[in-house]
This record gives sequence, structure tokens and C-alpha cells, in this order.
Amino acid sequence: MSSLISQHKRIPTGENRYPCDICGQTFSQKRVLTAHKFNHMRENASLCEICGKTFSRRGSLTRHKHIHTDEKTYHCDICSKSFSRKCHLSTHKYIHGGEKPYHCDICGKSFSERNNLTKHVLIHTGEKPYQCDICFRRFSQKSNLNTHKYIHKEKKPYHCDICGKSFTCVSQITHHTRIHTGEKPFQCDICDKAFPQRSGLTRHKRVHTGEKPFHCDICDRSFSQKTALNRHQLIHAEEGPYRCDVCGKFFLDMNQVTKHNCIHEEEKPYQCDICDESFSHRNILATHIRIHTEETPYQCDVCGELFPEISPLMKHVHIHTGEKPYHCSVCNKSFSQRCHSNTHQNTGEKSYSCDVCNKSFSEKKHLTRHKKIHTEEKPDN
Repeated sequence: MSSLISQHKRIPTGENRYPCDICGQTFSQKRVLTAHKFNHMRENASLCEICGKTFSRRGSLTRHKHIHTDEKTYHCDICSKSFSRKCHLSTHKYIHGGEKPYHCDICGKSFSERNNLTKHVLIHTGEKPYQCDICFRRFSQKSNLNTHKYIHKEKKPYHCDICGKSFTCVSQITHHTRIHTGEKPFQCDICDKAFPQRSGLTRHKRVHTGEKPFHCDICDRSFSQKTALNRHQLIHAEEGPYRCDVCGKFFLDMNQVTKHNCIHEEEKPYQCDICDESFSHRNILATHIRIHTEETPYQCDVCGELFPEISPLMKHVHIHTGEKPYHCSVCNKSFSQRCHSNTHQNTGEKSYSCDVCNKSFSEKKHLTRHKKIHTEEKPDN
């Protein structure tokens, strides 16, 4: 009884006889000090000794520590892939079961993970929340922004062990390596045709389904591939918004103007390390190098034919689609390739002359064939 009276008397006087040996704070009652020390014990129990981050629950601290140790204690019993958290394993298992519980309210497409749906929705909204602080270009995904920044740093940390070519991100080198290995892991479940990239399989499947998800907002025509839509829209855009100050030619974007200006400046800063030939554009050099390497990275999604450049592939695709985007301004006849349209419109005009007999031709290939007569070389039939 006397001890209780002593504790009670210290309350009005403010006397604090019990100090905490951890933080120095003092208390008027011993039981309050004891309760206070439990708080320190909980803090220490929830403190990461590696990075100093604190957590309100010990279980959260345990999960956090997997970041530092790279420990992955949860294993998929189907493919043996491992995860640091149980929830990540649960999400992963949707892949094997074919379950896609997250649906886009706009187009109905389904996803196995919520974050993939979140990224997908940005396609419809056009939102690009991630901006480059150097050139101010915007991106819908943070990973694309991080990859883009390598351009400014001129950093390509991923190298091909076979040919030594360097890349800015791991997905690029993965796709490139399949050129050497011939690996085609993505197979069509309808015709068994295989592709080195998932995107190639996705485009190919539209041949079977007839799906044309890309629509022209001017004439409502639809296309199975975005590249075909872009080419089609050039018909409507007779003049681009960007103009060359030297020759007055119009372009659809400023990047095209910059490349075009090298023609006037006669600047060729990009040199081939193999034959020392120089070029005005980096992409022309890259195309030229394929002459030496015999690399054909562009593949037709329909028939599988390979091409060293994107432009002949784009022309080739017209064979399958039947698209004829080039029209004669006189009779409105359509052609699948621009050169055929130009030849048709120049009918009657013979601008190619033989320097031996002065005979003229409307097409250069006809002149070339004709010259073989003079050289006694047998012309091709």
C-alpha cells in the first residue's frame, strides 16, 4: 500500500525517477518505463540492419530482407522458376493455367497480371507519364524510358558473344542472338509456323483470324499491321508539316528533315570498319554492314522470307495483303509499289538512252538489257 501511495504522490509533482537506458527519457512509474522499453524492442525487431529501413510488422521485414539476400524461397512446381514472395508465385501460376483474370474495359483484352493491364490501358488513353529529362521525349512505360536514356549516354552494356554487336537492353540482345542460333520459340497453334519473336507470331495470327485492329481515322480503312496503316496514311498526307529550308521538300517529322539535310551538306560521318566506305546516316551504314555479314534480320510474318532491309520487306508484304497504295493521277490505276506507278505514269517518255546507238527506253532495266546486245553478252529472257 505504501508503494502505491508513493507512486501516486509523484504524479502531481512531476518527479520522474525511472530513466530509459536506451533513449534517456524518464518516467514517473516503473511500469510505464517497462512498456516504453517494449517499443524499442519492437523497433529493433523491425529494423533492417542492412539498409536501416524500418517496418511496422516483423513479417514485412522478413519479406524485405529477400531483396538484399536475393533469396527466392517460393518455387513453381511446373517450371521450377523461383520467387521471393508467395504472391508473386501465385500470379506466375496464371501463365501455366492460361487464366487471365484481368480484363481491359475498352477492348476486352485479358491479362494474367494486374500491372500488365495497367500498362496496356495507357495505349488507349495515350498517356505517357514518363519523360526524358534530356530531350523531353515521353513514354508510357518506365522501362522504355530507362532504355531510351542509353541513347544519350551512348551506352550499350549488352554484348553478343558471337559477333560482338552491342545493345542497350537485354531484350534486344535476346532477339539478336536468335539470328545466330536460328531459334524460333513462338509457334502458331493453327499452322505450326514458328517465329523468333512473340510479336511476329501475334502479327501472323491475324492471317488466320482476319483481324485488322489498326484503323485509318480519315477513311475508316482497316489494316492488320500498324506499318501498313502508317504507309496508307501517307496517301492522305500529301505534304508533311516539316519543311527543308534548302530545297523546300516537306516531311512528316523533324527527324526526317535532319537526315535529309545531310544530302545538302554532303556530310558522311559514319564509316564502315570493314571497307572504309562512308555514309550520311547511321541507319544506312547499318544496312551496308549486312552486305559483309550477310545478316537478314527482317522476316515476313506470312511466308517467312528474310530480307536485309525493312523497305524490301514492306514491298513484299503487299503480295500477301493485295494492298496497292500508289495511284496514277491520270487514270487512277493502282500499284503495289511506287516504282511501278512512276513507270506507268511515264509511259511514252523514254528518258534512258543508249550511248552506243542512241536508242531510248522508258525504263532503266530495259536499257541495261539492251546494252548486252552491244557487248555480245546474252541478254536474260
